[in-house]
Amino acid sequence: MVHHTMSSSSTSAASASSKIRVMKRLLRFLACAAIVGTLASCAVKKPPPAPAPPPAREEPGLPPPGPVADTAPIGPAIERARSRWVPVRWAELPGFEQDNTTDAWNAWIKSCERPGPTFARLCSEVRRLSLGNVEEQRNWMKARLQPYRVEPLPGAGAAAAEGLLTSYFEPAYDASRTARAGFGVPLYRAPATLGQRRPWYTRQEMETLPEARAQLAGTEIAWLADPLDALILQIQGSGRVRLTEADGSQRLVRLAFAATNDQPYRSPGKWLIDQGLLRGDVTWPGIRNALAANPQVLQGFLWSNPRMVFFREEALSPLDAQFGPRGAQGVALTPGRSIAVDPQSIPYGTPVWLSSQGPVANLQRLVMAQDTGSAIVGAVRADYFAGWGAEAGEFAGRMKQPLKLWVLWPR
Repeated sequence: MVHHTMSSSSTSAASASSKIRVMKRLLRFLACAAIVGTLASCAVKKPPPAPAPPPAREEPGLPPPGPVADTAPIGPAIERARSRWVPVRWAELPGFEQDNTTDAWNAWIKSCERPGPTFARLCSEVRRLSLGNVEEQRNWMKARLQPYRVEPLPGAGAAAAEGLLTSYFEPAYDASRTARAGFGVPLYRAPATLGQRRPWYTRQEMETLPEARAQLAGTEIAWLADPLDALILQIQGSGRVRLTEADGSQRLVRLAFAATNDQPYRSPGKWLIDQGLLRGDVTWPGIRNALAANPQVLQGFLWSNPRMVFFREEALSPLDAQFGPRGAQGVALTPGRSIAVDPQSIPYGTPVWLSSQGPVANLQRLVMAQDTGSAIVGAVRADYFAGWGAEAGEFAGRMKQPLKLWVLWPR
């Protein structure tokens, strides 16, 4: 075999050529890398996704916004001393979706000035919702409260089940600090001897017995012109008067309930009916007409009610004048949104849904149980506070119609 061999110069040339090829490959690789990197650096970069917004902050204790499903368990009935509460769905409350609840919120905030233990824990939420709209207030009630239909206890009879709504108001009259021509009907402070005898003297005895008149001497707080106005003010329990002082100056004051003589209340209107002088229209306008036609019976009419109310004087600021007198709960009443109830049926401070249709008014609204009265007895019984003055008196004097009530009780 013949072997061929290379010379040293040939070997060196081959080695150099190989190195050149390697260098070219390396340069091509680096160029490509540079181009790719440049293109990558020129590409439009999408910004990183924005972090998800935090959930809307909700006031502690308030339900989330939006409609509240009426599907929560409703639980058993509740019995009180003079009523039975039957749980129902919100849909049973007539007119609930239409009422402007913001009108009632001032009355609820007033109740929160002296809340009972059941509602005290909700008062911070009630105050915050005073700035809310109707939908927010309505949703909050659905989330926090359970409606119960108020019924009489078994055996109370059909009449009690139907219920009765009447109305009361705060009379507004002119008055004099001293007795003078045209102002001869006294209103009294509570006499110092009131607690020494129970019951105290009747209305008739206060006007006829020397010892009773002696104990009343000096307790006159103001004088009115009309004895019927004085009786109305005593039956309503308070009133506001434009009081003329001895020096001729005038100011607006409230005569608030202070005490009674502990005598029973008897209806003067019924007395007129028993005398055959009043038929059908048993209202204050009807009573006035009957007395105008039969002035000789006025004294017997007044004495037919032995109960007397004594008053205390309260300053009436412009702010106080926007509200009524303090009711039995101890808070100022709100016209159209406060009711008097039997506290053995409905506790003071309870929000109540009221429904009443009749010849005087069609009412479907949220009200607050903030007062009571001697004639307000029974399960489905309420006295509607109409406000003050002649228009409210006309309304209250004619109101007597069927009633349905639902209490709104914390879940």
